[in-house]
Amino acid sequence: MSLIVQKYGGTSVGSVERIQAVAQRVYKTVQAGNSLVVVVSAMGKTTDGLVKLANAISTNPSRREMDMLLSTGEQVTIALLSMALQEIGQPAISMTGAQVGIVTEAEHTRARILHIETERMERQLRQGKVVVVAGFQGISSMEELEITTLGRGGSDTSAVALAAALRANFCEIYTDVPGILTTDPRLVPEAQLMAEITSDEMLELASLGAKVLHPRAVEIARNYGVPLVVRSSWTDDPGTWVTSPKPQGRSLVNLEIAKAVDGVEFDTDQARVALLRVPDKPGVAARLFGEIARQNVDVDLIIQSIHEGNSNDIAFTVTTPILKRAEAVAEAIAPALRSHHAKDDEAEVMIEQNIAKVSISGAGMIGRPGVAAQMFATLSEAGVNIHMISTSEVKVSCVVAAEECDRAVAALRATFEIEAKDEEARKQGRNIEETSPLSPTSPPVRGVALDMNQVRLAIRQVPDRPGMAAKLFGLLAEHNISVDMIIQSQRCRVVDGIPRRDIAFTVARIDGENAQKMLTQAATELGWGEVVLDRAIAKVSIVGSGMVGHPGVAAKMFEALAHNQINIQMIATSEIKISCVVAQDEGSKALQVIHAAFGLAGSEKFVVPA
Repeated sequence: MSLIVQKYGGTSVGSVERIQAVAQRVYKTVQAGNSLVVVVSAMGKTTDGLVKLANAISTNPSRREMDMLLSTGEQVTIALLSMALQEIGQPAISMTGAQVGIVTEAEHTRARILHIETERMERQLRQGKVVVVAGFQGISSMEELEITTLGRGGSDTSAVALAAALRANFCEIYTDVPGILTTDPRLVPEAQLMAEITSDEMLELASLGAKVLHPRAVEIARNYGVPLVVRSSWTDDPGTWVTSPKPQGRSLVNLEIAKAVDGVEFDTDQARVALLRVPDKPGVAARLFGEIARQNVDVDLIIQSIHEGNSNDIAFTVTTPILKRAEAVAEAIAPALRSHHAKDDEAEVMIEQNIAKVSISGAGMIGRPGVAAQMFATLSEAGVNIHMISTSEVKVSCVVAAEECDRAVAALRATFEIEAKDEEARKQGRNIEETSPLSPTSPPVRGVALDMNQVRLAIRQVPDRPGMAAKLFGLLAEHNISVDMIIQSQRCRVVDGIPRRDIAFTVARIDGENAQKMLTQAATELGWGEVVLDRAIAKVSIVGSGMVGHPGVAAKMFEALAHNQINIQMIATSEIKISCVVAQDEGSKALQVIHAAFGLAGSEKFVVPA
């Protein structure tokens, strides 16, 4: 007999008939000998309708009253589903987030779960009842009784958190697609269903806009080792399992706000190769990394800066033993990229040895703008200048001078309270995960994602000295603005005797104008140049834990874009992700051609129900 948590989204409970179908599925699961907690969303477009009502009443409704209003949507569903279960002879009880004891921060519309009082649920389960829970909501404390909501995707978060708190055998997420697909079936109907995927890969895909699972739900599953499966509400197909490393015995207190960073890593065996002033046109990155792949040179970080005039810079890091081969490739390609213009405009190769990569890692970094800013501030206070930055959902890496590596690591461990025993426990957990890979035949690229909800901000001529990144991203964190891609230009200009570089980054579209306004006000005081906002961008990414050791992956992505005359405006990578910024109107096409290039299409076409 298993304890199972099931979650049904708004489409799955969008009508009386669909609620009755869910009741039949729940009844069948109980009849198989299982105890069941069911988490549901509001019916269909109920939440959208409630938001519309609020906006008709007020141009700026208070967040507290919005929580009071929006929490009613799920209450309708839990009552109806409980009635449907009782009607077919299955004892059931509906409960709000407050009634099941989901205690959150006192932060309306975006609260994080602190802990869950499970006693009442467990009592009902022992009586043979199905507990039907309103997703997306909680309560600030048992004294204040303030209703809170968890933000977008909150029902996923509720379900996985309940599974962790109850120590359920597994958590099932029922949705309108048959599982986790290689890309959005609305854009590529031939998207292929995956049997399983690692939690790190799923974190990246979820955060890149794949709507099947919310990143916070994946984060909880990863941190607490909750077996998680995504299935279709319309079929009995097995769906997709999300696999996580063995958990390290985390406390269920402060469930979603526990330590964000659980590891500090470093690599001193690194060198950087940069091509400066390469033409800003389709095919340049494809040509460079195609040749690198042919020479079997394995690249670590790749960044392409924002363009300056008609050119931009591409930089990548390699391990020291293969630096000579990487340099030879770059030197061989540079002449072909040169024009007959003035020497200042010519492409050139710049090599930097004696560098190190320092990283912080942990699944608790999602949606917490302060974590990266805290890393940059720590390095600044330690007098460590940042040469390159790479970000992902579970890691932030900075390239620094090799002689500053020990100082940087010591400072980061102190800031994030990482002790040697924590590092050892984390490494053991990672080793467990690495010894049980998905499959020896798993492709290096597991999925392709498109994010059309970002804008790019660029700050020109930022002084190149310790503390600038800390100030910049600290300001954004203070305003609760999360940053995604961060690119620091490789080209350095000396203005008024001060070396300066451009810094570009992407943020959610909703935060773009506020970020530009706030940073423009700060620019004068801090000696920065112009702050430029570009709304017409899209970000397309490939994700796969098998990328490491496959030199041709980046080249294949860049070649697919070049073949279709899609220009790459920015590039940023992590160990399991490569992201490119392209023009907004080319986003969907970019996703489709990359998906095709990696042969990810299946033989079946998926139609997403209305």
